[in-house]
Amino acid sequence: MDFDDYQKQAAKYDLFEKVDSLKDVAFFEKVLGLAGEAGETADKIKKLLRDKDGIATPEDKTAVAKELGDTLWYIAAISRYLNIPLSEIASGNIEKLESRLKRNKLHGAGDER
Repeated sequence: MDFDDYQKQAAKYDLFEKVDSLKDVAFFEKVLGLAGEAGETADKIKKLLRDKDGIATPEDKTAVAKELGDTLWYIAAISRYLNIPLSEIASGNIEKLESRLKRNKLHGAGDER
């Protein structure tokens, strides 16, 4: 499945109507949802480090994968609300990382390194 196909299919699970205003509760709910799912993903990893010495069972990996899937859904939804194809976000990210790699700027801080 490609990113744009995923984004299109994922839209049917949005409980809100897509709106044009970023001040609308529909958009804000997606932003909060992304933060929540990213936190749940991090929490599962934290517990693997704390409780299992960083060793993930197949069940642990499945649980993390589910959280990552939920995170992906919110990213797809936010980008859909912004009218940005998910494939454009993915390719733009690779281009940015490739530029940093070529300039030896993968380490460090700041968006414009």
